Amino acid sequence: MTSPTAPHGDNKNNGGKQAAAPAAPAAPSNFLRHVIEADLEQGTYASRRWGGGPGDGAFHQAGMPDPAKIRTRFPPEPNGYLHIGHAKSIWLNFELAREYGGVCHLRFDDTNPEKEEQEYVDSIREAIRWMGYSTALADVPAQPGAEQDHVYYASNYFDFMYRAAEYLVTAGHAYVDEQTPEEMRANRGDFGKPGTDSPYRSRTAEDNLARLRQMKAGELPDGAAVLRAKIDMASPNINLRDPTLYRIRRATHHNTGDRWCIYPMYTFAHPIEDALEQITHSICTLEFEDQRPFYDWLMARLVEGGLLTAPPPHQYEFARLNVTHVITSKRKLRQLVEEGHVDGWDDPRMPTLAGLRRRGYTPEALKLFCERSGTTKTGGAWTEYAALEAALRDTLDPVAPRAMAVLDPLKLEITNWDAAMGAGHLEPCHAPVNPHDESAGQRHFTFGRTLWIEREDFQAVPEKGYRRLYPPHTNGSQQAIDGNKVRLKYGYVVQCIGFEQDADGKVTKVLAEVLPETKSGTPGADSVKVKGVIGWVGAHDAVPAEVRLYERLFKTEQPGGADDIAEELNDASLSTVQGYVEAGLAAAVPETSYQFERVGYFVVDAKAAAAGRLVFNRTSGLKDSWGK
Repeated sequence: MTSPTAPHGDNKNNGGKQAAAPAAPAAPSNFLRHVIEADLEQGTYASRRWGGGPGDGAFHQAGMPDPAKIRTRFPPEPNGYLHIGHAKSIWLNFELAREYGGVCHLRFDDTNPEKEEQEYVDSIREAIRWMGYSTALADVPAQPGAEQDHVYYASNYFDFMYRAAEYLVTAGHAYVDEQTPEEMRANRGDFGKPGTDSPYRSRTAEDNLARLRQMKAGELPDGAAVLRAKIDMASPNINLRDPTLYRIRRATHHNTGDRWCIYPMYTFAHPIEDALEQITHSICTLEFEDQRPFYDWLMARLVEGGLLTAPPPHQYEFARLNVTHVITSKRKLRQLVEEGHVDGWDDPRMPTLAGLRRRGYTPEALKLFCERSGTTKTGGAWTEYAALEAALRDTLDPVAPRAMAVLDPLKLEITNWDAAMGAGHLEPCHAPVNPHDESAGQRHFTFGRTLWIEREDFQAVPEKGYRRLYPPHTNGSQQAIDGNKVRLKYGYVVQCIGFEQDADGKVTKVLAEVLPETKSGTPGADSVKVKGVIGWVGAHDAVPAEVRLYERLFKTEQPGGADDIAEELNDASLSTVQGYVEAGLAAAVPETSYQFERVGYFVVDAKAAAAGRLVFNRTSGLKDSWGK
């Protein structure tokens, strides 16, 4: 029997660049590590052997790794793009498996064909690869070095799931219910009122089995019947009040086509998938805690029926990652896309992994953020968005190349340049690629008569305490004040002598004189003391670039409560400017992150680069501007 895997090929490079190595496991321990370490010490899963015969979709015992090792899984539904909340689950499952010498499965829980698409399958596989995790691991003991692709689909197990459903019916643990959805909802009860038995609950096993087979054969219309577990309609846990196992849905499935017209519910499929894949630690978020009793009930019933053998996997829950100013509901993220509030699932304002990637977030930053957010069993806490930006800065600062950029350009003309330095002279300057890494070398550019500076680095009438460029003027006491001197970083000290403006009074040019003996790195650099240092790029070789300035998509701290999602959107979430960047960035590689000195962190937009345009997306500022 062939193991239910997808084709190899998730280990390709991205644009010729090797994927970054994942961060080391978090040093601080947590309750999941304690559980795993105790299971390994006690040999909880060392003797596990699962049942299941040929053709049932069960996992082949041959070729499995050492059963004493752990097995985790990341089980997304392919009904949208992964988001920052998924990053926590990816990090936990893959890192725990790696740390304890086990494996992690990427499993697509594709049980709802009406909302699932191949596009989402592909995007999920790419997100896992980008995060630095491979699903192909050396995992076949009989063939050292052989790789087995750990990518699975719930739909690979549909035959086994249906066989399990028939067993539950024949054993009296399930029945076909033909109430309307409204009747089922009314009879389910609520937290203060027990449910009412369905009038179909007492049908014989033979009648239920015949009706189930009619469902499978397509003899009943959509919505006419469902298969329900027979547990306890008076249970205080509403999830145990005869939950639905199968429903009729005539929809083409991305993997199985039109072979099936009934599909299992996620809560029924998920435990079976874990069991067939020999998952040892089924890790999910706290909203599934109330589903754990059903998970255990189903495992016990299938062990009783001989479809599986003990010990079954166990489910563990941790608190989900909630980030302020972010929505992680796939339904609402889809709404943002479909209503045109954003430019697709990978819009850099979106909290999807594809969007964060285009925004300039790196796998290392997301892993550090997940580690810092902690792994607990207590839910309800919100993590400040500022913590995400802090993780980005902490990971990029040691490695990001530096560059100078001017986002709101104002021309600076050095009036004495030709006389002091020679007509047309361009003075070579240099600066470290990264001040934390000498091996990265130096970057080179030239200083000339005309430069671009930031408009905010000049004030015609300086406010109190202003230390950048301003012209000669008189203060309130009619005292004459000389034009201010500043250092143009890595270049010379200049002194402002005046400015030009248009008919509307807008400053169009700043005039200054160079102090030729003050070049950075020379003995005269300290001969003149200045209080201001500003950035610049040479007008003769600066590279024009579109710069997209992103802010948070939502203005509310905990969005999602408004009736209309548009009411919570930040109208200033994107502004675009035409700026200039250092000459060396003309050949900047897509997805390369830079620190624009004195400005922030920016990344080369890959989509624009593919269209032949140089666009930089702002990832974050140099410091927190949103923290409380």
